[in-house]
Amino acid sequence: MSYTIREIADALGARTEGDDTLPVTGVAEPAEADTSDLALAMAPKYAEGLAKGQARAAVLWDGADWRALGLAAAIFVPRPRYALSGLTRMLDKGPEIAAGIHPSAVIDPSAQIGAGAAIGPFVVIGSRARLGAGARIASHVSIAEDAVLGADALLMQGVRIGARVKIGDRFIAQPGAVIGADGLSFVTPEKSTVETVRENLGQVAQAARQSWTRIHSLGSVEIGDDVEVGANAAFDRGTIRNTRIGNGCKIDNLVHLAHNVVVGEDCLFAAQVGIAGSTTVGDRVVFGGQVGVSDNLTIGSDVVAGGATKILSNVPSGRALLGYPAMKMESQVQAYKDLRRLPRLFAQVAELQKAVSKPEQKD
Repeated sequence: MSYTIREIADALGARTEGDDTLPVTGVAEPAEADTSDLALAMAPKYAEGLAKGQARAAVLWDGADWRALGLAAAIFVPRPRYALSGLTRMLDKGPEIAAGIHPSAVIDPSAQIGAGAAIGPFVVIGSRARLGAGARIASHVSIAEDAVLGADALLMQGVRIGARVKIGDRFIAQPGAVIGADGLSFVTPEKSTVETVRENLGQVAQAARQSWTRIHSLGSVEIGDDVEVGANAAFDRGTIRNTRIGNGCKIDNLVHLAHNVVVGEDCLFAAQVGIAGSTTVGDRVVFGGQVGVSDNLTIGSDVVAGGATKILSNVPSGRALLGYPAMKMESQVQAYKDLRRLPRLFAQVAELQKAVSKPEQKD
């Protein structure tokens, strides 16, 4: 696949200088670029790499002197990372899933498959499931009974879609994602040690011997349009009502959303985020890697939590959080600075104690 500099610039809404008829077949970091590559040197710190590579064309920052950098052509973009999204979209060939239905796929006669679907080897589609037009289903995917997927879904290898799950258009799930497994809902005949500790925050008293009894998950999972889910992410079905994820959410690998969780629109969750049961998250919330959220909380819209933050109480809209337990980000940063100063403070106090404890010297 080959594009000219002009074709790429037009697709990105960017301007060019130099020979815009020059063809490129791929992109590369400056030092590793070949003559057929478009080098990505979007900031001055990457200019040095252009001299080490062989690129004839590059994506540059505004104000760069492309001639002095030894290039034949350049594309100038005002917002590099946003331009990168469009550029990678142009050059990504996507997974190879042959058109039609592979002979090894097992599809219940009552399932409905939309026009133009591509279904790979060893796929299993259950009774009354419905797939929208243009669905692409890679190998070893299973879609359970009564599940519904909208148009242009892309399910990568080994994805599991549970019973009665409803998913909107343009859904993407990376390998191993599981949507609609049972939630962790168990109860004991008498009050458990967990319930006792929640009430008194004290030590665990000796409890009577008892085992856990399952509360079955009667709900399922609802997912809006334009949602993307990473590898081995897991969304539990609701106990009674459905677990819900709003339009436009982008969710990374190994993220777990527990039963009855409600997530608003356009949220971004990095790897290993965990949200406990029955918590509600607003719109445009961003969680860094390993953020943990306790159960039955309300997180407002436009909240940003840095990596490894642990949220144990409700959070108002628009707050930036960091730390364990979560604090306002500026407070956590200040607390960390103060903590690092403690050894010096202890040494100063020790010196003061030593000074005041000496008897006064007489002339």
